[in-house]
Amino acid sequence: MKSQHDNEKSWFYRLFLNNRATVILFNIFLLFLIIFVFTKIQSVFNPLWGILNIILPPVLLALVLYYLINPLINVLERKFNINRVISISFVFVIIAILLVWGVMSLIPFLQNQIDSLIKNWPQYWTSVNNSLDKLLDDPKLGYFKKNFEGSDGSISAHLQDALKKMAPSAFNNIGSAVGIVTNIVVILLTAPFILFFMLKDDKKFKQSILKYVPTKLKKSTGETLSEISQSLSSYITGQLTVAFWVAVMFFVGYLIIGQKYALVLGIIAGILNLIPYVGSTLALIPSLVIAAFVAPSMILKVLIVFVVEQTIETRVVSPIIVGNKMQMHPVTTILVLLVSAGMYGLVGMIAGIPIFAILKILFVRVFEWVKKNNDWYDEPEVIIEETEDTKK
Repeated sequence: MKSQHDNEKSWFYRLFLNNRATVILFNIFLLFLIIFVFTKIQSVFNPLWGILNIILPPVLLALVLYYLINPLINVLERKFNINRVISISFVFVIIAILLVWGVMSLIPFLQNQIDSLIKNWPQYWTSVNNSLDKLLDDPKLGYFKKNFEGSDGSISAHLQDALKKMAPSAFNNIGSAVGIVTNIVVILLTAPFILFFMLKDDKKFKQSILKYVPTKLKKSTGETLSEISQSLSSYITGQLTVAFWVAVMFFVGYLIIGQKYALVLGIIAGILNLIPYVGSTLALIPSLVIAAFVAPSMILKVLIVFVVEQTIETRVVSPIIVGNKMQMHPVTTILVLLVSAGMYGLVGMIAGIPIFAILKILFVRVFEWVKKNNDWYDEPEVIIEETEDTKK
C-alpha cells in the first residue's frame, strides 16, 4: 500500500513534471523572460552593435561576391587543375580590368546623361504645362483648369520653400556626406581582402564551425549549413543574373523606341528588379515620367517595352536562371516583402527573402528533430479486426 508521501509525489510529478503542456508553457515563459532581461540590459551590448555596424557591410559585400565568384573558382580548380590561389588571383585581375574599363567608358556616359536630364528638366516641365493647358482649354474642363492653375501655383511655392530650406541644411550635412563617402571607400577597400580569404579557405569554414558542435549534432548541423549556403547561393546568383538581363533588356528596348536616358533607366530597372514582384513596376515609373515630358506617344512605347520585357523575364529568363529554388509561395513572398519593407525600407525588401529562407530552413530542421524525438507525431497503429474474409 502506497504512503501519503508517495501519492503527493506522484500527483506533482503527473501534473507538472510529466505534463507536456506544462513543460511547453514553462519553456515559453523562460524564453520571454530571457527576452525581457535582454531588453533591460541592452545598453551593455551597444559596443557590440557598434562593432557589428563596422564589420557587417564589408563582410556582406564579400559574401555576395563570394557566391558569384566561387563557382568559377571551383571550375578552374577541379576541371583545369589550376591552383586555387592562382585561380583567385587571375579572376581578381580580370575583375579589376573590367572595373577600370567600366569606370573609363561607362561613368562618363552616365554622367553625360544625368547632366542632360538635370539641364533639360525645366524645359520638360514647361512642355508638360503647355500640353495640360491645351487639354484644359476645352470648356467642359473649365472647372479642372481652375483647380489645376491653383494647384500649379501652390506646387511651385512649395518647391521654392523646400529649396530654401534645403540650402542651409545641405551645408550642414556636408560633414555627414563626407563620412558616408569615407565609409563606402573603406568598405570597397576592405571587402576584396575578406573575399580573397573566403575564397581561399572555402572548405575550412564549415569544419571550423563544426568542431565546436557536439558529436551527436555534427551531421545535422553540417547538413543545415550546407542547405543554407546552397539556398543563399541560388538566390544571390539568380537574382543578380536576372537583374543584369533585365537592365540589358530595358536598355535595348529604350534604345529601339528612342527613349532618352536609356542607360540610366536600364540600370535603375536592374537595381530595382532585386525587389521581387514589384521591382520592375517601380522601375517603370521614372521612365513613364520622362516619356510624358517627351511626347504622349512615347508613353505607349514605354508600356510596350515593359510588357515585352516582363514576358521574356517571366517566361524565359527567370524560369531558366532562378526557377523556384527558394520554394516559397507567392503569397508568402508578398507578405515577407510587406513586413520587411515596413520595418527596414528598401534594404528590408532586398534582404527579407533570403533571411526568411534561412529562418525557414532552421525552423524545418528543428521541427524535424522534434518529430523524431517525440511521440506526438507518431502515426496511430491501425488495428484490423479479424473477420471471416480475412481468415480465408
